Amino acid sequence: MEKIIIVGAGFSGATVARLLAESGRDVTVLDKRETIGGNAYDYVDKNGILVQPYGPHIFHTNEKVVFDFLSKFTEWEKYEHRVLARIRRDKFVPVPFNLTSLFELFPSKAEGIKKILVDEIGYGKKVPILQLKKHENPEIRNFADFVYKNIFYIYTMKQWGFKPEQLGEEVMNRVPVYLSEEDRYFTDEYQYMPKKGFADMIANILRHPRIKLKLKTDVKKEISLCDGQIYYGGKPFDGLLIYTGCVDELFDYKYGVLPYRSLKFKFKTLPIKSFQPAAVVNYTTSHKYTRISEFSKFTCEPKDSTVIVKEYPVKFKKGKNIPYYPIPVQKNRAHYEKYEQEAKGYKKLYLLGRLANYKYINMDIAVKNAMKLYEEITGDDLAE
Repeated sequence: MEKIIIVGAGFSGATVARLLAESGRDVTVLDKRETIGGNAYDYVDKNGILVQPYGPHIFHTNEKVVFDFLSKFTEWEKYEHRVLARIRRDKFVPVPFNLTSLFELFPSKAEGIKKILVDEIGYGKKVPILQLKKHENPEIRNFADFVYKNIFYIYTMKQWGFKPEQLGEEVMNRVPVYLSEEDRYFTDEYQYMPKKGFADMIANILRHPRIKLKLKTDVKKEISLCDGQIYYGGKPFDGLLIYTGCVDELFDYKYGVLPYRSLKFKFKTLPIKSFQPAAVVNYTTSHKYTRISEFSKFTCEPKDSTVIVKEYPVKFKKGKNIPYYPIPVQKNRAHYEKYEQEAKGYKKLYLLGRLANYKYINMDIAVKNAMKLYEEITGDDLAE
């Protein structure tokens, strides 16, 4: 069988590597970092707190096939994520904005606003904020304008550097307004955290005799592309290359650097058991940071100390910081498509994952897409 090189030891690379190895193929996984898991990497600090140095990652999915696959490599801890937004100095309300948020902010008017919303749209509905802002009822539009300004606008500008209207639905529809008391950030059927962390789970996925893992590897020194031919170690490589990194880097920035958002983190260990009322508090109307996360609240294990991190979105600068999020505006997609077309000139090259596909995707979709790629390569049907 053909040899396979996979660049990237995150969810996408690890999943497709495992599936291919189990099908009897030899796989080499390369990663420039000295750790596995990509940005989902985590570790236990000296106080026993599971810390995520690249920001909080929460597993949730409605895909049973994804949950079943990952369950082979970890034990789970039930965890339902709840987020609060600090609207004013002393006012915290649930996010996504729901009817509880409404009554917190408008105690005297809430009942009337609720009735209009429920009568016009329906109890239990989830409505994107930009859709609410266009509603024909002026009272609903007024309500939507308040939520837009106080929950979405400043936060989105900080996070993305664009107004909500400029971003694609894939971003803005992720956090709709709930016309119910539902206060969970996600409503997926499966909501868990891996008991020993994401890095441990991915290490288990990669632990297979047919998988060779090479960390701290300068991929650009190992792999090059020229005139439809893949080279590995300076020699023509006739196997398959599955690439999960930045596609512009793979092609030596032939069409320029793709735009991404990056993040800067400020961590602090505090000698207290609890810092804030939720695992994550969003700062939607003030401060340069977008949110503060408290890691001990993810694992549900109270400690005598706690670790918090403030998250500051910043511009991505090649060679200076990490590309976290592809920016989903049309001109950027058109920019990416030049690289996508370039990749089609290499029959044995497959692009996979958030950075390579230049799409904002969750962990579960990364796993599902890796499964689809496995089926495309092998012709096997994982559902059978």
